[in-house]
Amino acid sequence: MIPVSLQTLARFAAGTLRGDGTRLVTDVNTDSRKITAGEVFVALVGDKFDAHDFIPQVAAAGAAAVVVSKINPAWGALPCAVIEVGDTLLALQSMARGYREHHAPLIIGLTGSNGKTSTKDLTAVIMARKCQTRATLGNLNNHIGLPLTLLSLREGDQCCVTEMGMNHPGEIKVLTDIARPDAGIITNVGMAHIEYMGTQDAIAWEKGTLAANVRPGGVVVLNANDKYTPLIARHCQASVSTAGVGCGDVAASGLRADATGTTFTLDFAGEKVETRLPILGEHMVGNAALAACMGWRQGIAPADIADALNQARLTGGRVEPKVLRGIHFIDDSYNANPDSMIAGLRTLSTLGVSGCRRVAVLGRMGELGPIAETEHRRVGEFAGALKLDAVFSVGGSEAAWITEASKAVPSEHFPDHASCAARLREWLRAGDVVLLKGSRSARMEQVLTHFSAS
Repeated sequence: MIPVSLQTLARFAAGTLRGDGTRLVTDVNTDSRKITAGEVFVALVGDKFDAHDFIPQVAAAGAAAVVVSKINPAWGALPCAVIEVGDTLLALQSMARGYREHHAPLIIGLTGSNGKTSTKDLTAVIMARKCQTRATLGNLNNHIGLPLTLLSLREGDQCCVTEMGMNHPGEIKVLTDIARPDAGIITNVGMAHIEYMGTQDAIAWEKGTLAANVRPGGVVVLNANDKYTPLIARHCQASVSTAGVGCGDVAASGLRADATGTTFTLDFAGEKVETRLPILGEHMVGNAALAACMGWRQGIAPADIADALNQARLTGGRVEPKVLRGIHFIDDSYNANPDSMIAGLRTLSTLGVSGCRRVAVLGRMGELGPIAETEHRRVGEFAGALKLDAVFSVGGSEAAWITEASKAVPSEHFPDHASCAARLREWLRAGDVVLLKGSRSARMEQVLTHFSAS
Protein backbone atom coordinates (compact mmCIF):
# COMPACT_ATOMS: atom_id res chain seq x y z
CA MET A 1 0.00 0.00 0.00
CA ILE A 2 0.85 3.65 -0.16
CA PRO A 3 1.61 4.40 3.51
CA VAL A 4 -1.69 4.72 5.38
CA SER A 5 -2.13 5.50 9.06
CA LEU A 6 -3.74 2.92 11.32
CA GLN A 7 -6.35 5.53 12.16
CA THR A 8 -7.30 5.78 8.47
CA LEU A 9 -7.29 2.01 8.05
CA ALA A 10 -9.54 1.62 11.09
CA ARG A 11 -11.92 4.16 9.56
CA PHE A 12 -11.98 2.19 6.29
CA ALA A 13 -12.77 -0.94 8.32
CA ALA A 14 -15.45 0.78 10.43
CA GLY A 15 -13.54 -0.50 13.47
CA THR A 16 -12.49 0.70 16.91
CA LEU A 17 -8.77 1.39 17.22
CA ARG A 18 -6.78 0.77 20.38
CA GLY A 19 -3.20 1.93 20.10
CA ASP A 20 -1.11 4.44 18.15
CA GLY A 21 -3.29 5.58 15.26
CA THR A 22 -0.55 7.70 13.71
CA ARG A 23 1.65 4.75 12.78
CA LEU A 24 1.93 4.28 9.02
CA VAL A 25 1.51 0.82 7.48
CA THR A 26 2.05 -0.51 3.97
CA ASP A 27 0.93 -4.16 4.04
CA VAL A 28 -2.13 -6.20 5.03
CA ASN A 29 -1.84 -9.97 5.54
CA THR A 30 -4.30 -12.77 6.32
CA ASP A 31 -1.78 -15.60 6.67
CA SER A 32 -0.38 -15.88 10.20
CA ARG A 33 2.44 -18.10 8.92
CA LYS A 34 3.77 -15.34 6.66
CA ILE A 35 3.44 -12.27 8.85
CA THR A 36 6.38 -9.87 8.85
CA ALA A 37 7.18 -6.89 11.03
CA GLY A 38 5.05 -3.82 10.40
CA GLU A 39 2.14 -5.59 8.67
CA VAL A 40 -1.52 -5.44 9.61
CA PHE A 41 -2.94 -8.90 10.27
CA VAL A 42 -6.63 -9.63 9.64
CA ALA A 43 -7.86 -12.59 11.70
CA LEU A 44 -10.28 -14.33 9.35
CA VAL A 45 -12.63 -17.04 10.57
CA GLY A 46 -13.48 -20.05 8.39
CA ASP A 47 -15.45 -23.25 8.70
CA LYS A 48 -12.42 -25.14 9.96
CA PHE A 49 -10.15 -22.44 11.39
CA ASP A 50 -10.12 -19.28 13.46
CA ALA A 51 -7.10 -17.05 13.00
CA HIS A 52 -7.81 -15.40 16.34
CA ASP A 53 -6.04 -18.44 17.80
CA PHE A 54 -2.75 -17.10 16.43
CA ILE A 55 -2.97 -13.48 17.58
CA PRO A 56 -0.23 -13.79 20.26
CA GLN A 57 2.21 -15.29 17.75
CA VAL A 58 1.37 -12.67 15.14
CA ALA A 59 1.86 -9.85 17.63
CA ALA A 60 5.19 -11.35 18.77
CA ALA A 61 6.32 -11.49 15.12
CA GLY A 62 6.09 -7.71 14.93
CA ALA A 63 2.66 -6.99 13.46
CA ALA A 64 1.81 -3.31 13.57
CA ALA A 65 -1.84 -4.10 14.27
CA VAL A 66 -4.31 -6.95 14.36
CA VAL A 67 -7.87 -6.74 13.08
CA VAL A 68 -10.13 -8.88 15.27
CA SER A 69 -13.82 -9.49 15.91
CA LYS A 70 -13.33 -10.63 19.52
CA ILE A 71 -10.88 -10.02 22.35
CA ASN A 72 -9.45 -12.93 24.30
CA PRO A 73 -8.34 -11.93 27.82
CA ALA A 74 -5.71 -14.67 27.63
CA TRP A 75 -3.80 -12.55 25.11
CA GLY A 76 -2.90 -10.07 27.82
CA ALA A 77 -1.39 -6.76 26.77
CA LEU A 78 -0.49 -7.12 23.10
CA PRO A 79 2.61 -5.26 21.83
CA CYS A 80 0.67 -3.90 18.84
CA ALA A 81 -2.41 -1.91 17.99
CA VAL A 82 -5.80 -3.60 17.86
CA ILE A 83 -8.65 -2.77 15.47
CA GLU A 84 -11.87 -4.36 16.71
CA VAL A 85 -14.62 -4.94 14.14
CA GLY A 86 -17.89 -6.81 13.93
CA ASP A 87 -16.77 -9.21 11.17
CA THR A 88 -13.15 -9.51 10.03
CA LEU A 89 -13.97 -10.61 6.47
CA LEU A 90 -16.31 -7.66 5.95
CA ALA A 91 -13.66 -5.42 7.52
CA LEU A 92 -11.04 -6.68 5.04
CA GLN A 93 -13.41 -5.95 2.18
CA SER A 94 -14.25 -2.50 3.57
CA MET A 95 -10.57 -1.68 3.98
CA ALA A 96 -10.00 -2.62 0.34
CA ARG A 97 -12.95 -0.52 -0.80
CA GLY A 98 -11.78 2.47 1.22
CA TYR A 99 -8.21 2.12 0.04
CA ARG A 100 -9.37 1.76 -3.56
CA GLU A 101 -11.15 5.13 -3.27
CA HIS A 102 -8.16 6.65 -1.45
CA HIS A 103 -5.66 5.43 -4.08
CA ALA A 104 -8.01 6.02 -7.07
CA PRO A 105 -6.36 3.87 -9.77
CA LEU A 106 -8.04 2.75 -13.00
CA ILE A 107 -9.71 -0.56 -12.08
CA ILE A 108 -10.33 -3.06 -14.88
CA GLY A 109 -12.51 -5.93 -13.68
CA LEU A 110 -12.44 -9.21 -15.56
CA THR A 111 -14.59 -12.33 -15.39
CA GLY A 112 -15.78 -15.18 -17.61
CA SER A 113 -16.18 -18.95 -17.74
CA ASN A 114 -12.87 -19.57 -19.56
CA GLY A 115 -9.66 -17.65 -20.02
CA LYS A 116 -9.94 -15.23 -17.08
CA THR A 117 -6.38 -15.51 -15.85
CA SER A 118 -4.87 -15.60 -19.35
CA THR A 119 -6.86 -12.56 -20.47
CA LYS A 120 -5.92 -10.82 -17.22
CA ASP A 121 -2.24 -11.44 -17.93
CA LEU A 122 -2.57 -10.18 -21.52
CA THR A 123 -4.54 -7.10 -20.47
CA ALA A 124 -1.95 -6.22 -17.85
CA VAL A 125 0.97 -6.48 -20.28
CA ILE A 126 -0.87 -4.21 -22.73
CA MET A 127 -1.90 -1.65 -20.10
CA ALA A 128 1.71 -1.50 -18.92
CA ARG A 129 2.48 0.26 -22.21
CA LYS A 130 0.47 3.22 -20.93
CA CYS A 131 1.03 3.26 -17.17
CA GLN A 132 2.36 1.36 -14.18
CA THR A 133 0.02 -1.61 -13.88
CA ARG A 134 -0.62 -4.22 -11.22
CA ALA A 135 -2.79 -7.33 -11.62
CA THR A 136 -4.30 -10.11 -9.56
CA LEU A 137 -1.56 -12.54 -8.57
CA GLY A 138 -2.23 -16.02 -9.93
CA ASN A 139 -5.96 -16.48 -9.59
CA LEU A 140 -6.57 -14.80 -6.21
CA ASN A 141 -9.93 -13.73 -7.54
CA ASN A 142 -12.45 -14.32 -4.76
CA HIS A 143 -13.91 -12.35 -1.85
CA ILE A 144 -10.56 -12.57 -0.02
CA GLY A 145 -8.09 -12.48 -2.92
CA LEU A 146 -9.63 -9.42 -4.58
CA PRO A 147 -9.37 -7.23 -1.45
CA LEU A 148 -5.77 -8.32 -0.94
CA THR A 149 -5.01 -7.41 -4.57
CA LEU A 150 -6.44 -3.91 -4.12
CA LEU A 151 -4.60 -3.44 -0.82
CA SER A 152 -1.35 -4.39 -2.57
CA LEU A 153 -1.44 -1.32 -4.84
CA ARG A 154 1.76 0.71 -4.41
CA GLU A 155 2.95 4.23 -5.06
CA GLY A 156 2.88 4.83 -8.80
CA ASP A 157 0.40 2.07 -9.66
CA GLN A 158 -2.12 3.73 -11.96
CA CYS A 159 -4.00 0.67 -13.17
CA CYS A 160 -5.08 -2.60 -11.60
CA VAL A 161 -6.47 -5.53 -13.59
CA THR A 162 -8.62 -7.47 -11.15
CA GLU A 163 -9.79 -10.99 -11.91
CA MET A 164 -13.22 -11.85 -10.49
CA GLY A 165 -14.21 -15.47 -10.03
CA MET A 166 -17.45 -17.02 -8.84
CA ASN A 167 -19.23 -20.33 -8.42
CA HIS A 168 -22.40 -19.26 -6.60
CA PRO A 169 -25.08 -16.65 -7.34
CA GLY A 170 -24.41 -13.14 -6.06
CA GLU A 171 -20.64 -13.41 -5.76
CA ILE A 172 -19.75 -11.06 -8.63
CA LYS A 173 -21.88 -8.28 -7.10
CA VAL A 174 -19.89 -8.58 -3.87
CA LEU A 175 -16.66 -8.17 -5.83
CA THR A 176 -17.88 -5.23 -7.93
CA ASP A 177 -19.06 -3.47 -4.77
CA ILE A 178 -15.50 -3.76 -3.43
CA ALA A 179 -13.58 -2.89 -6.60
CA ARG A 180 -16.02 -0.40 -8.17
CA PRO A 181 -14.58 -1.04 -11.64
CA ASP A 182 -13.99 1.71 -14.19
CA ALA A 183 -13.85 -0.88 -16.98
CA GLY A 184 -14.71 -4.53 -17.46
CA ILE A 185 -14.04 -7.54 -19.69
CA ILE A 186 -16.20 -10.67 -19.90
CA THR A 187 -14.30 -13.40 -21.69
CA ASN A 188 -17.30 -15.69 -22.38
CA VAL A 189 -20.23 -17.52 -20.84
CA GLY A 190 -19.76 -21.27 -20.63
CA MET A 191 -20.74 -24.20 -18.44
CA ALA A 192 -18.23 -23.80 -15.61
CA HIS A 193 -19.84 -23.96 -12.12
CA ILE A 194 -23.18 -25.09 -13.51
CA GLU A 195 -23.48 -27.47 -10.52
CA TYR A 196 -24.14 -24.43 -8.33
CA MET A 197 -25.61 -22.02 -10.87
CA GLY A 198 -28.20 -24.38 -12.40
CA THR A 199 -28.33 -23.09 -15.98
CA GLN A 200 -26.12 -21.35 -18.51
CA ASP A 201 -28.58 -18.44 -18.51
CA ALA A 202 -27.96 -18.03 -14.77
CA ILE A 203 -24.22 -18.05 -15.39
CA ALA A 204 -24.66 -15.33 -18.03
CA TRP A 205 -26.66 -13.21 -15.61
CA GLU A 206 -24.01 -13.60 -12.92
CA LYS A 207 -21.12 -12.78 -15.27
CA GLY A 208 -23.09 -9.87 -16.69
CA THR A 209 -23.26 -8.35 -13.21
CA LEU A 210 -19.70 -7.10 -13.75
CA ALA A 211 -20.59 -5.33 -16.98
CA ALA A 212 -23.75 -3.84 -15.48
CA ASN A 213 -21.78 -2.37 -12.58
CA VAL A 214 -19.06 -0.63 -14.58
CA ARG A 215 -19.65 3.07 -14.00
CA PRO A 216 -21.22 5.39 -16.59
CA GLY A 217 -18.43 6.77 -18.74
CA GLY A 218 -16.46 3.56 -18.33
CA VAL A 219 -15.66 0.84 -20.87
CA VAL A 220 -16.95 -2.72 -21.21
CA VAL A 221 -15.41 -5.20 -23.64
CA LEU A 222 -17.47 -8.27 -24.56
CA ASN A 223 -16.77 -11.36 -26.65
CA ALA A 224 -18.08 -10.88 -30.19
CA ASN A 225 -18.21 -14.67 -30.61
CA ASP A 226 -20.41 -15.29 -27.54
CA LYS A 227 -24.17 -15.69 -27.91
CA TYR A 228 -24.88 -13.89 -24.63
CA THR A 229 -23.09 -10.68 -25.59
CA PRO A 230 -26.17 -8.82 -26.96
CA LEU A 231 -28.11 -9.58 -23.77
CA ILE A 232 -25.27 -8.47 -21.48
CA ALA A 233 -24.67 -5.32 -23.54
CA ARG A 234 -28.29 -4.21 -23.07
CA HIS A 235 -27.76 -3.97 -19.31
CA CYS A 236 -24.60 -1.85 -19.45
CA GLN A 237 -24.42 1.78 -18.41
CA ALA A 238 -20.86 2.01 -19.74
CA SER A 239 -19.75 2.20 -23.37
CA VAL A 240 -19.56 -1.29 -24.94
CA SER A 241 -17.07 -2.63 -27.50
CA THR A 242 -16.72 -6.16 -28.79
CA ALA A 243 -13.72 -8.26 -29.78
CA GLY A 244 -13.28 -11.73 -31.18
CA VAL A 245 -11.96 -14.03 -33.86
CA GLY A 246 -13.35 -13.02 -37.24
CA CYS A 247 -15.72 -10.36 -35.91
CA GLY A 248 -16.02 -7.47 -33.47
CA ASP A 249 -14.83 -3.88 -33.14
CA VAL A 250 -11.41 -5.45 -32.71
CA ALA A 251 -11.19 -8.61 -34.82
CA ALA A 252 -8.46 -11.22 -35.22
CA SER A 253 -8.18 -12.87 -38.62
CA GLY A 254 -5.75 -14.80 -40.80
CA LEU A 255 -4.58 -17.07 -37.99
CA ARG A 256 -1.39 -19.01 -38.77
CA ALA A 257 -0.38 -21.37 -35.97
CA ASP A 258 2.90 -23.17 -35.38
CA ALA A 259 4.56 -25.00 -32.52
CA THR A 260 5.34 -21.84 -30.55
CA GLY A 261 2.29 -19.64 -31.04
CA THR A 262 0.05 -17.92 -33.55
CA THR A 263 0.52 -15.08 -36.04
CA PHE A 264 -2.59 -13.15 -37.03
CA THR A 265 -3.96 -9.76 -38.07
CA LEU A 266 -5.71 -7.51 -35.56
CA ASP A 267 -8.18 -5.10 -37.12
CA PHE A 268 -8.94 -2.08 -34.94
CA ALA A 269 -11.99 -0.69 -36.76
CA GLY A 270 -10.02 -0.47 -39.99
CA GLU A 271 -6.47 -0.04 -38.65
CA LYS A 272 -4.73 -3.38 -39.14
CA VAL A 273 -1.55 -4.63 -37.49
CA GLU A 274 0.26 -7.94 -37.83
CA THR A 275 0.50 -9.60 -34.42
CA ARG A 276 2.46 -12.52 -33.04
CA LEU A 277 1.23 -14.24 -29.86
CA PRO A 278 3.87 -16.62 -28.45
CA ILE A 279 1.16 -18.73 -26.77
CA LEU A 280 -0.52 -21.82 -28.18
CA GLY A 281 -4.19 -22.06 -29.09
CA GLU A 282 -6.80 -20.30 -31.21
CA HIS A 283 -8.79 -19.63 -28.05
CA MET A 284 -5.81 -17.62 -26.79
CA VAL A 285 -6.10 -15.39 -29.86
CA GLY A 286 -9.66 -14.64 -28.77
CA ASN A 287 -8.38 -13.72 -25.30
CA ALA A 288 -5.72 -11.51 -26.90
CA ALA A 289 -8.37 -9.72 -28.97
CA LEU A 290 -10.34 -8.90 -25.81
CA ALA A 291 -7.24 -7.57 -24.07
CA ALA A 292 -6.26 -5.62 -27.19
CA CYS A 293 -9.69 -4.03 -27.40
CA MET A 294 -9.47 -2.85 -23.79
CA GLY A 295 -6.02 -1.37 -24.38
CA TRP A 296 -7.27 0.36 -27.53
CA ARG A 297 -10.24 1.84 -25.68
CA GLN A 298 -7.80 3.12 -23.05
CA GLY A 299 -5.86 5.02 -25.70
CA ILE A 300 -2.98 2.63 -26.48
CA ALA A 301 -1.88 2.58 -30.13
CA PRO A 302 -2.49 -0.66 -32.09
CA ALA A 303 1.23 -1.02 -32.91
CA ASP A 304 2.10 -0.84 -29.21
CA ILE A 305 -0.60 -3.38 -28.41
CA ALA A 306 0.78 -5.81 -31.01
CA ASP A 307 4.30 -5.38 -29.64
CA ALA A 308 3.09 -6.04 -26.08
CA LEU A 309 1.29 -9.22 -27.13
CA ASN A 310 4.44 -10.43 -28.88
CA GLN A 311 6.20 -10.36 -25.50
CA ALA A 312 3.37 -11.78 -23.42
CA ARG A 313 3.79 -14.62 -20.95
CA LEU A 314 1.05 -16.37 -18.98
CA THR A 315 0.69 -17.56 -15.40
CA GLY A 316 2.10 -21.11 -15.11
CA GLY A 317 0.02 -24.17 -15.95
CA ARG A 318 -1.81 -22.53 -18.85
CA VAL A 319 -0.90 -23.93 -22.30
CA GLU A 320 2.72 -23.91 -21.12
CA PRO A 321 5.12 -25.78 -23.46
CA LYS A 322 7.58 -28.09 -21.71
CA VAL A 323 10.01 -30.60 -23.20
CA LEU A 324 10.86 -33.66 -21.10
CA ARG A 325 12.85 -36.63 -22.42
CA GLY A 326 12.29 -35.34 -25.96
CA ILE A 327 8.50 -35.28 -25.51
CA HIS A 328 6.64 -32.00 -26.09
CA PHE A 329 4.16 -31.49 -23.26
CA ILE A 330 1.51 -28.78 -23.28
CA ASP A 331 0.88 -28.15 -19.59
CA ASP A 332 -2.65 -26.78 -19.36
CA SER A 333 -3.22 -28.42 -16.01
CA TYR A 334 -4.32 -25.45 -13.95
CA ASN A 335 -8.05 -25.89 -14.51
CA ALA A 336 -10.65 -27.19 -16.94
CA ASN A 337 -14.30 -27.16 -17.93
CA PRO A 338 -15.97 -28.60 -21.06
CA ASP A 339 -15.35 -25.56 -23.26
CA SER A 340 -11.70 -25.19 -22.29
CA MET A 341 -11.15 -28.95 -22.67
CA ILE A 342 -12.46 -28.82 -26.23
CA ALA A 343 -10.34 -25.75 -26.99
CA GLY A 344 -7.26 -27.54 -25.65
CA LEU A 345 -7.97 -30.66 -27.67
CA ARG A 346 -8.45 -28.60 -30.80
CA THR A 347 -5.08 -26.93 -30.18
CA LEU A 348 -3.41 -30.33 -29.64
CA SER A 349 -4.73 -31.57 -32.98
CA THR A 350 -2.87 -28.78 -34.80
CA LEU A 351 0.52 -29.28 -33.16
CA GLY A 352 3.57 -31.33 -34.01
CA VAL A 353 5.32 -32.36 -37.19
CA SER A 354 4.62 -35.13 -39.66
CA GLY A 355 5.07 -38.50 -38.00
CA CYS A 356 4.63 -37.32 -34.42
CA ARG A 357 1.84 -38.68 -32.26
CA ARG A 358 -0.68 -36.47 -30.46
CA VAL A 359 -1.85 -37.68 -27.07
CA ALA A 360 -4.44 -36.21 -24.69
CA VAL A 361 -3.98 -36.95 -20.98
CA LEU A 362 -7.11 -35.73 -19.23
CA GLY A 363 -8.52 -35.58 -15.71
CA ARG A 364 -11.95 -34.86 -14.28
CA MET A 365 -13.85 -31.61 -14.68
CA GLY A 366 -15.42 -30.35 -11.46
CA GLU A 367 -18.63 -28.52 -10.54
CA LEU A 368 -20.74 -29.97 -13.37
CA GLY A 369 -23.43 -31.48 -11.13
CA PRO A 370 -26.11 -33.49 -12.95
CA ILE A 371 -24.52 -32.96 -16.38
CA ALA A 372 -21.12 -34.33 -15.34
CA GLU A 373 -21.40 -37.63 -17.19
CA THR A 374 -22.84 -36.02 -20.32
CA GLU A 375 -20.09 -33.41 -20.50
CA HIS A 376 -17.23 -35.81 -19.79
CA ARG A 377 -18.52 -38.10 -22.52
CA ARG A 378 -18.93 -35.13 -24.88
CA VAL A 379 -15.25 -34.28 -24.38
CA GLY A 380 -14.32 -37.91 -25.03
CA GLU A 381 -16.36 -38.04 -28.23
CA PHE A 382 -14.76 -34.81 -29.41
CA ALA A 383 -11.28 -36.20 -28.75
CA GLY A 384 -12.17 -39.35 -30.67
CA ALA A 385 -13.51 -37.38 -33.62
CA LEU A 386 -10.20 -35.49 -33.87
CA LYS A 387 -8.45 -38.81 -34.56
CA LEU A 388 -5.78 -38.22 -31.95
CA ASP A 389 -3.27 -41.02 -31.56
CA ALA A 390 -4.36 -41.78 -27.99
CA VAL A 391 -6.58 -40.48 -25.22
CA PHE A 392 -5.60 -41.30 -21.63
CA SER A 393 -7.66 -40.43 -18.56
CA VAL A 394 -6.55 -40.30 -14.93
CA GLY A 395 -8.52 -40.56 -11.70
CA GLY A 396 -11.99 -41.74 -10.78
CA SER A 397 -15.15 -42.60 -12.67
CA GLU A 398 -15.69 -39.09 -14.06
CA ALA A 399 -12.35 -39.13 -15.89
CA ALA A 400 -13.06 -42.69 -17.06
CA TRP A 401 -16.17 -41.46 -18.87
CA ILE A 402 -13.84 -39.52 -21.19
CA THR A 403 -11.95 -42.58 -22.40
CA GLU A 404 -15.10 -44.69 -22.53
CA ALA A 405 -16.52 -42.20 -25.04
CA SER A 406 -13.34 -41.79 -27.10
CA LYS A 407 -13.19 -45.33 -28.46
CA ALA A 408 -12.67 -44.07 -32.00
CA VAL A 409 -8.99 -43.81 -31.00
CA PRO A 410 -6.76 -45.90 -28.68
CA SER A 411 -7.86 -45.08 -25.11
CA GLU A 412 -6.77 -46.09 -21.63
CA HIS A 413 -7.82 -45.14 -18.11
CA PHE A 414 -5.40 -45.02 -15.17
CA PRO A 415 -6.31 -44.88 -11.48
CA ASP A 416 -3.53 -42.47 -10.58
CA HIS A 417 -0.87 -40.12 -11.95
CA ALA A 418 2.03 -42.50 -11.36
CA SER A 419 0.58 -45.37 -13.40
CA CYS A 420 -0.26 -43.00 -16.24
CA ALA A 421 3.25 -41.56 -16.22
CA ALA A 422 4.75 -45.05 -16.29
CA ARG A 423 2.66 -45.90 -19.36
CA LEU A 424 3.70 -42.66 -21.06
CA ARG A 425 7.39 -43.38 -20.42
CA GLU A 426 6.94 -46.80 -21.98
CA TRP A 427 4.82 -45.74 -24.95
CA LEU A 428 5.92 -42.27 -26.06
CA ARG A 429 8.78 -41.53 -28.40
CA ALA A 430 10.79 -38.38 -29.06
CA GLY A 431 8.83 -35.72 -30.92
CA ASP A 432 5.39 -36.76 -29.67
CA VAL A 433 3.06 -34.05 -28.33
CA VAL A 434 1.03 -34.50 -25.13
CA LEU A 435 -1.74 -32.28 -23.72
CA LEU A 436 -2.22 -32.36 -19.93
CA LYS A 437 -5.53 -30.94 -18.74
CA GLY A 438 -8.06 -31.31 -15.94
CA SER A 439 -9.73 -29.37 -13.15
CA ARG A 440 -7.55 -28.10 -10.31
CA SER A 441 -8.74 -30.98 -8.13
CA ALA A 442 -7.35 -33.47 -10.68
CA ARG A 443 -3.79 -32.14 -10.20
CA MET A 444 -2.72 -33.26 -13.64
CA GLU A 445 0.68 -31.59 -13.26
CA GLN A 446 1.60 -34.59 -11.10
CA VAL A 447 1.76 -36.70 -14.26
CA LEU A 448 4.72 -34.53 -15.29
CA THR A 449 6.30 -34.92 -11.86
CA HIS A 450 6.16 -38.72 -12.10
CA PHE A 451 7.16 -38.75 -15.76
CA SER A 452 10.33 -36.76 -15.11
CA ALA A 453 11.34 -38.79 -12.04
CA SER A 454 14.27 -41.09 -12.63
